[in-house]
Amino acid sequence: MKQLLCLVAFLPAVSFAQDYPSKPVRMVVGFPPGGGTDVVARIIAPRYSELLGQPVVIENRPGATGTTAAGQVAKATPDGYTIMMGHVSVNAIAPAMFSNLSYDVIKDFAPIGIAAAVPHFVTVHPSVQAASLKDLVIFLKGKPDLTFPSAGNGSMPHLAGEIFKSLASVKLVHVPYKGSGQSMQDQLGGQHLVAFDTMPASAPHVRSGKLRAIATSSAARLPAFPEVPTAEEAGLAGYQVITWYGLFAPAGTPPAIVGRLHAELVKAMQTPDVKSRLEGIGADGTVSRTPEEFAALVRADTARYAKIVKEIGLKID
Repeated sequence: MKQLLCLVAFLPAVSFAQDYPSKPVRMVVGFPPGGGTDVVARIIAPRYSELLGQPVVIENRPGATGTTAAGQVAKATPDGYTIMMGHVSVNAIAPAMFSNLSYDVIKDFAPIGIAAAVPHFVTVHPSVQAASLKDLVIFLKGKPDLTFPSAGNGSMPHLAGEIFKSLASVKLVHVPYKGSGQSMQDQLGGQHLVAFDTMPASAPHVRSGKLRAIATSSAARLPAFPEVPTAEEAGLAGYQVITWYGLFAPAGTPPAIVGRLHAELVKAMQTPDVKSRLEGIGADGTVSRTPEEFAALVRADTARYAKIVKEIGLKID
C-alpha cells in the first residue's frame, strides 16, 4: 500500500514534466542590457525558444550586482517557468563579498548547465600611451588616483581589477555601476582609462578601436583575438580570471524539468549560429556541464573565491 501511495503521488509530477513547457519561460538577468550576462542570454534565448517550443523571455532585473534578482529567483515557484542566467559572481562569489544575502548559493538553486565561459580583457582608453602590460603597470604606478569601473560591487570585473591591483602592486580606485553596459559607456567616454571587464562586454569596442586590449586573463591566447597576449605572457604571473555564465532554476524544480532544460541548452549551444556568436565574443560555448557537474563547480568556486577574497581583504558589507 505504501509503495502504491508513493506511485500515486509521483504520477502528477511525471505528467507535469511531460507537458512542460506549456507557456513562456522567463529567463531572469540580474543586470541591465549590454553587459556580459545579458549578451550571453540574448545569444542563446532565440534558439532555446525554438527547441523548447515556447518563448523564452529575457527579463532584466538589475540591482545589488545581480543579487537582488538571484534572491527573487530563489523564491520563485519551482516549476521551470522562472529560470536565471546566473553568473560566477552572483552564484559562487557573493557569499564571500556580502554579509546579508537573501539566498544560499548552494541550497536555493537547481543548476541546469553552463552557457559560456569567458576570460577578461585588460583594456585601456586609446588616449593611454601604453603598448604593453609592462608599460601599463608603469603608467598606473605614476598615477595612483586613477579609477577603474565595474558592473557593481562584488562583480567579476570588480574582483578582476582587485586581483590585478594585488598582483601588479598598483593603486586604482574602484567605481561601481549597475552593470557593464553603463560602466562601459563611461570608459568609452574617457572617464576611466583602464578596466577589467569580460570579453562579451569588451570585445565589440576592442574590434571597433574604441578601446585597446592590452592582455587577456585566459590561460592561452584567444582564437578571436590572437594578437592580444595573455597576462602571463605579458609578465603578470598568476593573473587568470574566468567568468562563467550558467542557467539556474529554483531549488525543488522537478529533476525531469531540469533535465529537459539542460538537454535543450546543450542542443542550442551546438547550433552553428550560437557557437559562432559565442566564439565571436571570446566565449567558450563547449563547456556545458551536466547539472551535477555544474553543481560541483559552484561548490568548488564558492570555496576558491572565498579564499581569494579573504587574501586580498575585500568585503562589501
